[in-house]
Amino acid sequence: MKEKAQLQFKKIDEYIPYGVWTISILSVFGSLYFSEVMSLAPCKLCWWQRICMYPIAAIMSVAILKKDNKAFMYVLPLSIFGSLLAFYHTLLQAGIIKETLISCTIDGAVSCANKQINWFGFMTIPFMSMVAFIGITALCGIWYYNQKTSVKVTKK
Repeated sequence: MKEKAQLQFKKIDEYIPYGVWTISILSVFGSLYFSEVMSLAPCKLCWWQRICMYPIAAIMSVAILKKDNKAFMYVLPLSIFGSLLAFYHTLLQAGIIKETLISCTIDGAVSCANKQINWFGFMTIPFMSMVAFIGITALCGIWYYNQKTSVKVTKK
């Protein structure tokens, strides 16, 4: 029974890097679409979220090519920090947190509290970013757990 579970974890581990890579690539191209095609200027918090997301796409591209089973260790800190930024940004746009905590309008930049997109009444750019970062964090957590449990099982 343990061997069957081990085999299933191995199968899942083969696809997790592709899931992380897909989410990050879609996020990168989505952010570029919003800024370059739709001409929506990113605010300061959007830039910080991009700083977290763009390296994930590059790291996962190399990890897939090199078959690096430990890439989650590099991606996880970026995804956790990015999800916290996106969560804060979502609360800011929802009006739960006031913009006076962090000034986003220095040098004529776009206000972080400004909703440039509001699809279905709740789906804003930082909300989409938060969902992507949480998805990446969850996949990396599963990847880490599978790596940890497969090491324990093979040591017996």
